[in-house]
Amino acid sequence: MDFAASIRDISKRSAHASQMAMTEEATKTSVILPFIRALGFDVFSLDEVIPEFTADVGTKKGEKVDFAIKINGNIVILIEAKPISMSLGTNQHSQLYRYFAVTDSRIALLTNGKEFQFFSDTEQKNKMDKKPFLSFNVQTIDEKTIQELSKFQKINFSVETILEAAGRSKNTKDAATFIRSQLNEPSDEFVRLVAKSFYDGTLTKAAIDNFRPSIKGALDEVIKDRISERLNVAFAPLESNDDKSKNKEEPEDKGTSEVSTTEDELQAFMIVRAIAMQDMAIERITMRDSKSYCAILADDNNRKPICRLYFNSTTNYQIGIFDEKKEEIRHKISQVSDVYKHSKSISDAVRVYLEKQ
Repeated sequence: MDFAASIRDISKRSAHASQMAMTEEATKTSVILPFIRALGFDVFSLDEVIPEFTADVGTKKGEKVDFAIKINGNIVILIEAKPISMSLGTNQHSQLYRYFAVTDSRIALLTNGKEFQFFSDTEQKNKMDKKPFLSFNVQTIDEKTIQELSKFQKINFSVETILEAAGRSKNTKDAATFIRSQLNEPSDEFVRLVAKSFYDGTLTKAAIDNFRPSIKGALDEVIKDRISERLNVAFAPLESNDDKSKNKEEPEDKGTSEVSTTEDELQAFMIVRAIAMQDMAIERITMRDSKSYCAILADDNNRKPICRLYFNSTTNYQIGIFDEKKEEIRHKISQVSDVYKHSKSISDAVRVYLEKQ
């Protein structure tokens, strides 16, 4: 079972545990130990996984963290587990905070088998951050989060890489929070910064208050323009069959004349185009429909597959995405918009052909 499949299995276990596991030990057995194993650690080896690890804190002796994960003799991850029926809050965070300060680990995980919260010390070394740098509900996990989780696999584990990504994630979240606040109500400092770019007068309090509605409107306009630009490109008219290259790598299906491209297939294609345009010129992303599936290709070339849409059954939609070895991995989706959940895999498939530009 590959890593993504293992994590999806954990997702199913967690959903089942929500109905059956009433205690912390049941949660550990049904979800958390399988999760540790999915990361590639031997849960039966004390050289890799130490249960009930002693983490004495000051005058408090015998304090124990549920699991300490080791690589080459060094503790790299602390895991504090709670029952799946318990919500994660300040008390649980404070407990893990104390453990973190007395070990060499720079990664800590707080989980109840459903919510997973990864912490580090990006703000002050050896002092656990108050907010997690990665947080998700494993029962509704998406492809992007699975990619982030892959960094914690034993074979990939690098504290430097994880912390670098954690720092970027924190900065992005903090910046997004600030930008959202300015969109709702631009602060005096923000209004002053923008107004200086076009106003030479003195920015008094009255002037700032006067400019605020205009700058708020400008922010809204910029966002609308960016959305419109993306939609215009993504929903650009498709090339007709007569305009397509005649140099086909493979012959068209004999039943092409009987093929009818559905609205859902067109919408999915447009979504794939919107994702792919970040890396590849949009005119290179093309579609060929057939009786069995709808293929999305680079350069209208069957030897450059990006993904396939299996939408023939209205009760079983699937998207097949090709990896760097051009091996297809299928994913079931419940609706067309679920294609967005596979953005990372689609982008990876597109990048394989970038050198062909």
